[in-house]
Amino acid sequence: MNRINLHITEPLLFAVGQIADAAEIEAYVVGGFVRDALLGRGNDRDIDITVLGDGVEFAKRVAAEFPDSHLAVFEKFRTAMVEIGEVKLEFVGARKESYRSTSRKPITEEGTLEDDLARRDFTVNALAASLNTNTFGEIIDRYHGLLDLEVKTLRTPLDPKVTFEDDPLRMMRAARFAAQLEFMIVPEALEAMQEMRERISIVSQERITDEFMKILDSRRPSLGINILFDTGLLNLVFSEVANLSGVDLVSVGVQEYAHKDVFKHTMRVVDNAAEMTDNVWLRFAALLHDVAKPRTKSFREGYGWTFYGHDIVGARWVEKIFRRMKLPLDAAKYVEKLVRLHMRPMALVDEGVGDSAVRRVLFEAGEEIEDLMTLCRADITSKNPKLSKKYQSNYDQVWSKMQEVEEKDQMRAFQSPVRGEEIMEITGMPPSKTIGLIKTAVENAILDGIIANDYEAAKVYMLSIKDEIIAANPPSEREKSRIAPPQQ
Repeated sequence: MNRINLHITEPLLFAVGQIADAAEIEAYVVGGFVRDALLGRGNDRDIDITVLGDGVEFAKRVAAEFPDSHLAVFEKFRTAMVEIGEVKLEFVGARKESYRSTSRKPITEEGTLEDDLARRDFTVNALAASLNTNTFGEIIDRYHGLLDLEVKTLRTPLDPKVTFEDDPLRMMRAARFAAQLEFMIVPEALEAMQEMRERISIVSQERITDEFMKILDSRRPSLGINILFDTGLLNLVFSEVANLSGVDLVSVGVQEYAHKDVFKHTMRVVDNAAEMTDNVWLRFAALLHDVAKPRTKSFREGYGWTFYGHDIVGARWVEKIFRRMKLPLDAAKYVEKLVRLHMRPMALVDEGVGDSAVRRVLFEAGEEIEDLMTLCRADITSKNPKLSKKYQSNYDQVWSKMQEVEEKDQMRAFQSPVRGEEIMEITGMPPSKTIGLIKTAVENAILDGIIANDYEAAKVYMLSIKDEIIAANPPSEREKSRIAPPQQ
């Protein structure tokens, strides 16, 4: 038995150990808390505790000793959560689990500590530290997890096929831990992931998405996403990204044309974004910024490969992707905006570009303009230092232009000075396409610098154009029935 002393300084855990002594049962802190304590990562808010006995009954004992605690019992799973201040202690009795081939729900039965550790996903998560007073902090390492921690390796306690068969989500977790910890997955586990990838289909979308988002939230997301790609899992859980891989070659005479591998480029963009921001939705936008390139790809003789409209098409895909992955639709609007606009700032580099073009980008990006520029900078992946420096300099110039226009015109928080409600009141028309056209014409006049960005100028302009727009876009019969007399 491999035991070393783990200096657990959490007084709360020492108190739990004393309660275990009084109850004459063995209690162990297990899993991520032990791993992170040994790695110096400091995960001290969510702690898993295994007892040799009834975990729920022991949780009730612990809760009773802390008057301000909150107890939640999950009878279906025979687990319990005790919240004490900001710390969450999850209790379970030592058990062994098995899964039917067609079910994601485990069959559990009482087991030994060794059974409990064997059912864990990786050896670095199969470490236990005693909480009982006489052995407090001693490590139980049945599967050489300490060695794997030292050499930064992810290995399953049992045959990886058995481990992944029991819970296919562990294949996603392998990629996630590889990204979070920057550990290497042993070859036999990677082979098992590739062989068993289809089994991920029995896992709920919510659990798959949760693991994927944790990969995206890591310091170098590409480490995890590349593992999903190499094992074939990415094609099953995020096919739009997997489809970015590949380089097409076209020969015309002696000239050969190739476009870069968009998947590899995207991985570099995501890692760049991860270096620049903790905003996981900006990272998601980086992941999707070129997602429609395979759909929009075409070859123009004498020019090469083109991807016209990939920004617009990709933006249209965002909501569908978010719905499928069960992600929040509010975030989809943010990601859609960044994907749709990510090509626009580069078009502002030309010295001949006027303020109106800058105003339009500022208007469309709104409060997300700084995030949009972060995405644009992350999109610079040239391995040529001079070229990379040139692109960064170009964006510096664009940002300076934006700041000048913003200071002069206050476009970031732009709202049309004349609202739709006022246009309806003046024209006597109900909500309709025509009202929208009038409002848009006023906004365009401001963005193009024809009129000032203030109420009086906007109202005068609106009054001068409204009749012409109404004449060109007469109301429907249904709308006519709802038209009130115009304001005099």
